[in-house]
Amino acid sequence: MAKQVTTVSDEGYSATNEIRDFETTVDANGEAAPDTLETLLAAYGSCYVPALRVGGQQRGVDDLGRIEIDIDGDLNDDDKLESVRFDVRVEADVDDDTGDEIIDRAFELCKVHDALKDGLHADTTFESNAF
Repeated sequence: MAKQVTTVSDEGYSATNEIRDFETTVDANGEAAPDTLETLLAAYGSCYVPALRVGGQQRGVDDLGRIEIDIDGDLNDDDKLESVRFDVRVEADVDDDTGDEIIDRAFELCKVHDALKDGLHADTTFESNAF
């Protein structure tokens, strides 16, 4: 199984991403749409939510209820992502030890977290005069 996305940019720094029957826009400058790092952080949080729910179920908390995650991405002097911080709030009443177990399990389950590993690098080809 594989995932397929087509990214198209006709000019400038904005790109349209075709994902199955969906389209999203990302603007590297953040003027016309979310920028690339905001989009990455949103994907990370969106992946972490279901991982929290499954982690909760596996740790005896059947329903976490409403989940909110404030995600902060700190940038270095080159405007590259240096660190990420999640502030997770859930509706359910969960003791601290169980909460820590749910957080750890969610990181094990989160596919975006896994994809951020150092060893993942895109194999790339380049074709000129393609259009």
